[in-house]
Amino acid sequence: MSESNTKVLLSSGGTGGHVFPAIALANDLKSRGFTVHLATDKRGQAYLEGKNATDLLYTVLSSGTLRPGIKGKIIGVFSMMRGYLAARKLIKSFKPDIVVGFGGYPSVPAVLAAQRMGLKTVLHEQNAIVGKANLYLAPKAERIALSLPGGQGLDVADKMRTVETGNPVRADIAALYTKPYPALKMDDTLNLLVFGGSQGASVFSDVIPQTLESLPENYRKRIAITQQCRNEEEKVKTLQRYQEFGITASCDTFFKDMPARIEKAHLVIARSGASTVAELAAAGRPAIFVPYPHHADQQQMRNAEAVAEEGGAWVMPESGFTPDALQARLETFLQNPETLFRAAEAARNAAKPDAARKLGNLVTALVLGWN
Repeated sequence: MSESNTKVLLSSGGTGGHVFPAIALANDLKSRGFTVHLATDKRGQAYLEGKNATDLLYTVLSSGTLRPGIKGKIIGVFSMMRGYLAARKLIKSFKPDIVVGFGGYPSVPAVLAAQRMGLKTVLHEQNAIVGKANLYLAPKAERIALSLPGGQGLDVADKMRTVETGNPVRADIAALYTKPYPALKMDDTLNLLVFGGSQGASVFSDVIPQTLESLPENYRKRIAITQQCRNEEEKVKTLQRYQEFGITASCDTFFKDMPARIEKAHLVIARSGASTVAELAAAGRPAIFVPYPHHADQQQMRNAEAVAEEGGAWVMPESGFTPDALQARLETFLQNPETLFRAAEAARNAAKPDAARKLGNLVTALVLGWN
């Protein structure tokens, strides 16, 4: 089999944390001459159209989680069955040589159908703790690609088939890896970037304005903040608060030029979803991570700690993310900008900017029978 007529079906959950790595792999595979198609759900479709438009061919499949209660479970099973049958039809039509799953319940129908139809499958896990969908599919996967070492949750047999590739990031983010951290001298303006990921983070719009308002005036004048808000109401309210006490601010519900804003940032405050952590490390930007607190397995905490342990980030649990605690950190950075410079290099050292290529190599090797 030659590379030029190879077909790969990608199957992704519906969050940006699942879709963006899939897009990064798709771009790598297409550069090799492969034909690539993506299966996702309606949420994932939003990352492929409009403001995020790509030229990646895709199919929307039905999917659902097993929600609490008998009715919720019945609806979830029914939706998954519809997705599974549609996935079988897609596979028969597209005839992929291999199927790559990126986790999340919407990834299950296509990967499960492929496994039952005798096709090779690869799973990619973005988080430090393997998600339920990938755990379910792991026993019949040829390989399980990990973003971070360990594969926590996998049994011994499945761990034997793991490969650490890193988490593929968008090309325009990966390009920042070789660009220097923006200069920040003692009296320079500190560019602060704040965003909350797919879960949003209204806590940022509560705590950060209080924090900046409490800073001494000479420090407030040295802050320029760009903040992503959950909705228009929050955006207007947050921007007004910054203007009232003289902070240079830009607020919106969505920034379509996020890579450019990351490039300008000296410090990022964000949730610690797997893609966010991987992208900021690849860009070499120090971060204060405030992990989403309501995951039972605390996967965002582990994601953040992986970079913090290298010195590239600071982790603040939401319970400790208070105006006083944040003010103390910001004053330290303003007084000692070299702290951020060193953290930027540590973040970059924790990055895997070639993850898409490594995952593409794995897929290529399996398709051609080299692995």
